[in-house]
Amino acid sequence: MKKLSALFLFALLTLSCVQPAKYPLAGTWVDLSHDFGDDTIYWVTAEPFKRTTVAEGKTEAGFYYSAYNFSGAEHGGTHLDAPIHFAEGKKTVDQIDIGQLVGPAVKIDVRAKAAGNVDYQITTEDIQAWETANGKIPEWAIILLQTGFASRWPDKKTYLGTDQKGTDAVKDLRFPGLHPDAAKWLVENRKFKAIGIDTASIDYGQSTKFETHVALMTNNIPAFENVGDMSKLPAKGFHVFAFPMKIKGGSGGPLRIAALLPNN
Repeated sequence: MKKLSALFLFALLTLSCVQPAKYPLAGTWVDLSHDFGDDTIYWVTAEPFKRTTVAEGKTEAGFYYSAYNFSGAEHGGTHLDAPIHFAEGKKTVDQIDIGQLVGPAVKIDVRAKAAGNVDYQITTEDIQAWETANGKIPEWAIILLQTGFASRWPDKKTYLGTDQKGTDAVKDLRFPGLHPDAAKWLVENRKFKAIGIDTASIDYGQSTKFETHVALMTNNIPAFENVGDMSKLPAKGFHVFAFPMKIKGGSGGPLRIAALLPNN
């Protein structure tokens, strides 16, 4: 018993010595996740989100009870692409370390360019211009790319370029993404944990080779797709928390992502 008490005291003392987070949890939270529901946007060839009622209402015992079943593809709504999605032998959803999904973050805003070009691909020059204005991307940051397409959600026609389903609709996908050359430049020149974008794919809609996915995921870098409205985020100085459903062996999964802005 004395040994257990000593261990407990040691644990308390250890916890009391932990340094406080740079950005305390008392900051401002910004939810970057779209709801999952009947209007949730999925890839044109994917199974959409479905929810069915198991029970809903007052029971014979007099209390209220509700329960539902849900289903849908891994890749739809706000979700995470695990590296194995485009890289054989790389990490599945459950293998991604939590520390890779949490950390300081930056936002690169290309709304002005994407507004006039639905096929816009974010370039190395865009990233370098951001660094000229804001300083070098911090090591092991999470990078968010803002195209402004979150404002089009959940209108499939304007968000995806088509409101049709099936393989014939793939050719009509039109939305911005990250250029493969820029992805390769980031991998080769910057150390970062993960990257996210407010469109349906980290590759632009007309991509057929998905070279951006490959460049990132062969290096075990996950991507967040269909991220919500980033307009309240500054260019830097905030933290991101991105937790996907922990699907064993999964290539992706629904994602709850939020940003924490420090109090001034």
